[in-house]
Amino acid sequence: MLGILGGLGPAASCYLYQMLIDHTPATCDQDHIDIVISSRASTPDRTAFIVGKSKDDPFLVMEQDGKSLVAYGATVLAIPCNTAHYFYDRLAAALPVPVLNMPRLTVAEARAAGCKKLGILATDGTLLAETYQLMCAEAGVECAVPSPEHQRGVMAVIYDQIKHGKRADMNLFNAAADDLKRQGCDMAVLGCTELSLVKRDEKLGSFFIDSTEVLCKNALLACGVQPIGFD
Repeated sequence: MLGILGGLGPAASCYLYQMLIDHTPATCDQDHIDIVISSRASTPDRTAFIVGKSKDDPFLVMEQDGKSLVAYGATVLAIPCNTAHYFYDRLAAALPVPVLNMPRLTVAEARAAGCKKLGILATDGTLLAETYQLMCAEAGVECAVPSPEHQRGVMAVIYDQIKHGKRADMNLFNAAADDLKRQGCDMAVLGCTELSLVKRDEKLGSFFIDSTEVLCKNALLACGVQPIGFD
């Protein structure tokens, strides 16, 4: 049984759930995997805590919900929030079941696809925590982040648009992507699950690797299902 530690934010969790359904080779209800979802949207903001703007520690809520998912029967957990992986080591140590590491899996897939230098599109919290930078170093992949100006644009897309249920301002998004290309990146990770919704809505090309897609594939594999429908 897959446990989804969600609500971080709700739209990203909903998208992962739909993606799991869409990429399962099923001809009846019983062919789908069993999933239990915790969507605690009231979890304190991860970026605000990491950058020091809030003293409300999200880990305490995440740990509680992780244990609740396990008590319900979850045998593997997925967290559809890249920024929340700042707490990954503490959470994995606190729980008796495997917790999928979305950033590590995503960088591994980018490397397997031939990526030499990965651009990182993510929240300020994820960049400050160096979540993807550390995974890139571990995998032997170079990386780059947007300039401060373009990072502000990325944050506006995430917090002012996607989290408000709006479509992304593609001028802001593309400006950040172009900045990464100028820095020599041959791929860029959608390292915030809200940015995965940009790929869904705007039909982004092969330059982008979607962390939610990677999480979906590996969650299905962990539950004994061979995913279908991914390019």
